[in-house]
Amino acid sequence: MTRLMSYSHDGLEFDVTDTGPIDGEAVVLLHGFPQTAAEWDQLSPLLHEAGYRTIAPTQRGYSPGARPRGRTAYRSSKLVGDVDALIRRLDAGPVHLVGHDWGAAVAWAYAARHPERLRSMAALSVAHPGAFMRSMLSSDQARRSWYFLAFQPPRLPERLLRQRGGRSDRLLAKTGLDRAGLDRVHAEVLDTGALTGALNWYRAMPFASPSDLRLKVTVPTTLIWSDADAALGRRGCELTERYVDAPYSFHELPGVSHWIPEQAPEQTAEILLRFWTDAEVSSPAAR
Repeated sequence: MTRLMSYSHDGLEFDVTDTGPIDGEAVVLLHGFPQTAAEWDQLSPLLHEAGYRTIAPTQRGYSPGARPRGRTAYRSSKLVGDVDALIRRLDAGPVHLVGHDWGAAVAWAYAARHPERLRSMAALSVAHPGAFMRSMLSSDQARRSWYFLAFQPPRLPERLLRQRGGRSDRLLAKTGLDRAGLDRVHAEVLDTGALTGALNWYRAMPFASPSDLRLKVTVPTTLIWSDADAALGRRGCELTERYVDAPYSFHELPGVSHWIPEQAPEQTAEILLRFWTDAEVSSPAAR
């Protein structure tokens, strides 16, 4: 096997961070908004120490060579297709899939549609989409998700969010992102022309298939949520188990904000490694 630095799909070129033991079990890491594959820089080395290979793509809208115009290019089916092309390109057999924030939403959809290509799925912060929608009606989640609507208009959100020290910095700081994290968002997303593509993930939501809300996941699954998450409440997590027809576990991180991979890498790694070494998840060679 060789290191994968990039891959092509749908006429786009995606950057990839491929690190750790080349012959280790493959873990595909999907970043969230508004970040890149660098979101996993603190977690990945902990997984490498345990013998896992990590493959983190910088996803559609974020990679310089993968920024199509128009919100329909960011439909869930397109995002899932990007991940499927990566996993097929790896040719490493079934992989462990981990996603945070929007990356978790893609992981849920991918696990439901392509279980044969996964050993397991782990979602950080974000509940199953069906559970998330139900939580909108039975908790304060709709209030927490006000920005879904605020991001829909063209151009205006970009104008407001790009200002250093402006509204985007204040909003992200309120969610618990530290100064170093804010600087990284500017350097990797806001100052590089990636913001419109990142916002298009939200703008494509009206084109999502209602069937995605009903699909069940049939691979071993774990959900990691943090109780200081300003954007995502607990109710969706409580409802998620009914959408998983496989071994399932839920883990709550006390005192941790939305930015789990950066703020709790050790705790996250411990949960994932314990999950993967379960007899129902790991390959015989890894036990």
